[in-house]
Amino acid sequence: MRERSLPASPNWYSSRCSDVSSSGLLGVGAKSVIYLIEVSAASCRVTGELVGHRDLVSGFSFCQHPEQSHICVSSSTDGSVRFWDSNNKTLIRKNAPHQSPISAVHWSPADKNLVVSGDEKGVVVCHWFHTGDTASFFPEPRTIFCLTCSPHSWKSVAVGYKDGMIVLIDISKKGEVMQRLRGHDNEIHSLAWSPLIGEDTLYTRAEDHDVSAGEESGCFLASGSKDQTVRIWSTAKGKGVMTLKLPFLKRRGSAVDPGVKERIWLNVHWPKGRATQLVSSCFSGELAMWDLAKNGKQKWSLFGTSSEGQNHSRIVFNMSSVQLQDGREILISTSMDREIKCWDLDSLSCCWTLPTLGGHIYTLTFSPVGVGCLALGVGDNLIRVWNTLSTQNQYDVRSFWQGIKSKVTALAWHPKKEGSLAFGTDDGKVGIYDVFSNKPPQISSSYHKKTVYTLSWGPPVPPLSFGAEGKQSDSLYSCAGEGVILQHDPARLNGEASDIDKLIRDTNNIQHKLSPHTDLSWKPDGKVVAIGNEDGSIDVYQAPSLLLLCSIQQHHKIINTLRWHHGHGTAPELHCLLASGSSNAVVYVHDLRSVIENPPESPAVLTEPYRRLCGHTAKITSVAWSPHHSGRLVTASYDGTAQVWDVLEEAAISNYRGHTGYLLCVDWSPTDPDVIWTGGKDFTVQEWKVSQQEFTKPPKGRHGHEEGKKMALMQEKKQKKKNKTASGSVGPAEPKINGEPATEGKQAEQGLSEEDEEEEVRSSNSLESPQLGCENESKLLIQSSIVPHNVSCDSSPDLMKKKKPRSMLPLSTSMDHRPKEELLQDCLTLASVKHSSGCVPGRGDYIHLGLFHDREALYCMFEAEEKSHMEAGHYDSVVYLRLWSGDLQGALQLATERGELNDHLLSIAPMAGFEVWSRTVEAFVKQLCLQEQFLKAASHLLSINKLYEAVDLLRSNKLYREAIALVKARLPADQPLLKDLYTCWAAVLEKDGHLSAAAKCYLGAGCSFDAAKVIARKNDAPSLRTAADLARISGEEVLGQTLALRCAKDLAAAQDWVGAQEVLSSQSPLLVRVCHILKPLLSVLLYSSVHLTRSLLSWLLSDDGQLMTELWQAAAWIGDAGHFEVSAAFCRLLFPEGDVRIFSRKHSKTLHLSEAEAGSLQALVCYHSLYECWWRDSVVQNGPGFCSNDEPNDEAGAAELKERCSQGLDFEPSVLLSEPHAACQATQRSVRETQERLSTMVLQHSRVQDGRTESGNQQEGSPFQTATSDVDLDTNNSKRWTTPLDVFVLQMFPRPDVVECCLVLLHLDKSSSISDVLRQQAKDLLRKYGTSLPVLKASRGFLT
Repeated sequence: MRERSLPASPNWYSSRCSDVSSSGLLGVGAKSVIYLIEVSAASCRVTGELVGHRDLVSGFSFCQHPEQSHICVSSSTDGSVRFWDSNNKTLIRKNAPHQSPISAVHWSPADKNLVVSGDEKGVVVCHWFHTGDTASFFPEPRTIFCLTCSPHSWKSVAVGYKDGMIVLIDISKKGEVMQRLRGHDNEIHSLAWSPLIGEDTLYTRAEDHDVSAGEESGCFLASGSKDQTVRIWSTAKGKGVMTLKLPFLKRRGSAVDPGVKERIWLNVHWPKGRATQLVSSCFSGELAMWDLAKNGKQKWSLFGTSSEGQNHSRIVFNMSSVQLQDGREILISTSMDREIKCWDLDSLSCCWTLPTLGGHIYTLTFSPVGVGCLALGVGDNLIRVWNTLSTQNQYDVRSFWQGIKSKVTALAWHPKKEGSLAFGTDDGKVGIYDVFSNKPPQISSSYHKKTVYTLSWGPPVPPLSFGAEGKQSDSLYSCAGEGVILQHDPARLNGEASDIDKLIRDTNNIQHKLSPHTDLSWKPDGKVVAIGNEDGSIDVYQAPSLLLLCSIQQHHKIINTLRWHHGHGTAPELHCLLASGSSNAVVYVHDLRSVIENPPESPAVLTEPYRRLCGHTAKITSVAWSPHHSGRLVTASYDGTAQVWDVLEEAAISNYRGHTGYLLCVDWSPTDPDVIWTGGKDFTVQEWKVSQQEFTKPPKGRHGHEEGKKMALMQEKKQKKKNKTASGSVGPAEPKINGEPATEGKQAEQGLSEEDEEEEVRSSNSLESPQLGCENESKLLIQSSIVPHNVSCDSSPDLMKKKKPRSMLPLSTSMDHRPKEELLQDCLTLASVKHSSGCVPGRGDYIHLGLFHDREALYCMFEAEEKSHMEAGHYDSVVYLRLWSGDLQGALQLATERGELNDHLLSIAPMAGFEVWSRTVEAFVKQLCLQEQFLKAASHLLSINKLYEAVDLLRSNKLYREAIALVKARLPADQPLLKDLYTCWAAVLEKDGHLSAAAKCYLGAGCSFDAAKVIARKNDAPSLRTAADLARISGEEVLGQTLALRCAKDLAAAQDWVGAQEVLSSQSPLLVRVCHILKPLLSVLLYSSVHLTRSLLSWLLSDDGQLMTELWQAAAWIGDAGHFEVSAAFCRLLFPEGDVRIFSRKHSKTLHLSEAEAGSLQALVCYHSLYECWWRDSVVQNGPGFCSNDEPNDEAGAAELKERCSQGLDFEPSVLLSEPHAACQATQRSVRETQERLSTMVLQHSRVQDGRTESGNQQEGSPFQTATSDVDLDTNNSKRWTTPLDVFVLQMFPRPDVVECCLVLLHLDKSSSISDVLRQQAKDLLRKYGTSLPVLKASRGFLT
């Protein structure tokens, strides 16, 4: 029975590790436990745990069917799937069909008996709850990251993989793949099905939703990936219909870096009944609600914008929603910031926040001044301060992290100053926080070498007490793992702290070494301090001189905790009671009233306790006296329980068993005499009432069977590691975990007995060996058992223990493990040898005694040990033995012969002389070459001044870059070897196709001609231009001119006239060829200039008819030559207003022209304006990067273009839609097609008759074929223009293709609105004259 509690942090990096049932019960996987939390829109409460997994919980899901809403399923990386009853908190069934860690599990919303799980090897397993059957599929050989069952069909399952692939499988067809959805290029973090069946909700146009009659309607699927995108997929079509890019939101004054992909987990959730609303996580913990039916760029709305600090501060891993009975729909989210938040989906505001804990709870303590203020020291490097009396928020918790880089292992409130909290950490740091300010903590400049065990405030003692009679400030005392107690001055933490051992020795005239200290406690009145030691003794000193009053010799193991009885109450005889707990399971209470009130002349030794409290079965970790009662004590133990005692009666009152691991700390509520708070290994802090507990005494027999359980657990894990075979699809239900007295399953999770755990902690956290380590390090199990964030503490003992190194002296070591009688006889034998004659140590049966005699005996022992190592094949040990005996040359020779030289042996080789060292280096180089470590081998050759050999070694292994760097660094610049290396490397690069790199090598070798030729081999314009410039700079003028001429011709062929002119201009001798290369364009511009001159004269003579004729001729010359861009620029410069009647801006004059004369020219101008609008629209749709050279390529320019497009067309396009011209153009197309068919038929007939080749036919040809070619040539010259009705007008004023203009206009209608009349006219012309196959295909989207 518990009240409030803070659960462990939900596991990270799991696609579905939390879920909420339809009745409002939230399940969260944390480490190997599932925590059950009742949630509502106003509050939450932890109701229990589901315990049974031996490894991390990787998935959790509730059954969403009303009759089974209390049934849930969980998966673990141990390969098991477990079904639970959340009402009774019991295990229903265990399945273990997976042979690899399970990464995802989901209970099908469409079938109340179907559960689907997937593992890291790609295996998908279906579990049938009502029968216990399983079926396995292997759709893809990929790593599964997530999976989700369709809410509309039990057959459909979507699976997301690590490489970005999404697969839809049909489990009714043995896992057959229905669709493969490709689009993401990184891990799929989450998948969510649309709550509504069908794919009509997101389509705005009917043509987008084109589903054939026989095709299923399908359902939308949302996916979130590490590539920072959310995609919406059509499962009917098997393709994506929408891509949502996460917004880059500014947070804490800085922008999120979109390139840091590993810092994101993109979870998506599709709430029920909201077909167009999708929730996703963002970069820094924000949640976004996407409106999928909304147009525009910003389709998202952020959660928690109503007030500051509502959002998560780090990435979000899981989300789940539920509709409450009052109609409100809430969303639950879990995050890396170790908070569980509840959100209102209507207002997008945070309803409540539940803090969670990411490490062991090493210490908890209530403030003596701020009533109800509970401080927690946690293993996740945070201090949490909980206002337990808050009426507005029952989980009013603040976190403090500044200045803390390791686990918080000790806390102590100042007894008088409100808000002053001292803390100690696992890395030996001591500091003081002011919890009511945002300032960083004050850190003491004196660090402990090991973990801080205890902090205590007390009166100052010398030297801090000197001259401090008028001051009332307390000192801070810290006790740490090295056995030292330091006194810190809180006013001068930057000063050096004093070790109180010096004062103890001086005051009490102690000459021997003091036992290492493990705990201390000041009596509330500050007159006496009790110090616990590693040897189990407790020393009581009188302040301020620290005179030793007595020594309590009761415990025989390390003292873990001391606590004085409170100083208030009606029974002054109880004020001197001292409770102590150690690594044995008994709590002792001593009455020190007589010693304190009447100090003895010499220190007293107490061997009998005042009271003995027996019942716990494991070590005592913490004790606390009740501030509301006299003589009532609560103790916390490694047996996983907290016990309340009546000390005077030695009676057990109440026992709490709500934790799933051992307890580390306990404290009594300062406001409620019936409430106690505990924290422990299970990462939880729990509040419970004494009067509501079912048990009165600790459970019996837990410690007695612990060793057997440990061995069974180790054997089970060892067997599982050997062969990961399935243990059967259906396993028997395990004993209850949260009900009756603690069972074997619960104790097995702890894995190790207390002695073994102490030994392992000492060996893993100390530089000393376990045999030499101090016993006080065993207390580190409370503070320094290092547990990574959200990683299961249920680790194998084999992983915790260090591998024992092989002994160098195995024979003598083994002889020291003989029976006791023989070992005693060895002592007598050695004594007789030292003082008289006898056996020969180091030989025969006395090999091991050579270690204790003279050098000759030692060498004899070494010879025997060498033979043993040689027989066992341990040649490295033989080498070290020879080194120890001084035979360095022999050790090197043996290592060389065995090929086991290493850097260490090479470093000591110079001790044997230069010749030996040189031979050793050469042998090591050969060994490295066999191991393909060529760079290291070359470096060692340099150490013996063999530079050329090192270069040859690198070159022979094609390490040209390193060889060149070595030569340039060590040899002169004119070294022929350097040119040879460059040339060889260039040849290899040229052969592999790396022409640019080869050219650089030739340049490095001084071969500019070869460099230019290599670059020119690519034969494209940029390469030819670069090669020409390189040849010109290098003085190879003839080659440069040749390459420049080739480049200019290629550019001219591509109509890049400006580029061709620039290339020729760079080569002065080729300037005479500019006119020759640019002749086609220059001739066209020359003829156009003649017509422009004549048009200018006609304008001066006011001959409007002749003016229009000459203008048309000027434009026609350019258009017929195929220079479309030049023609567009020509029209834009002559008619900037788009009207052919306005010819000059400076001398405005309106030309009076007939429609027949000006129609064709006006159509030409409008034709170019039409394409300009089309390209401008493409820039707006595709972004600023999609634009031509003369359009702005930035966001401002894009915004301007968008504004211009939104204003519609800036010209009148009706002149382009002439039906007579359309009819004539259609006729011309038909004639041209007929001529092409006839030409093909005649050509085929000629080949059959004469048997001549195609080239011969083309050269000779028939008159009809020649005429056909002439028609084709004429068609090509006027491919954009067709013939009007009147013959004269046809020859003088042709117009653009009407069908082409209709298509472009209808495309523009998507962004730039045109009139309904014009739109209908264009469609009518397309239906009537767009008869060719390409036109029909292009117009299908506009006419259907």
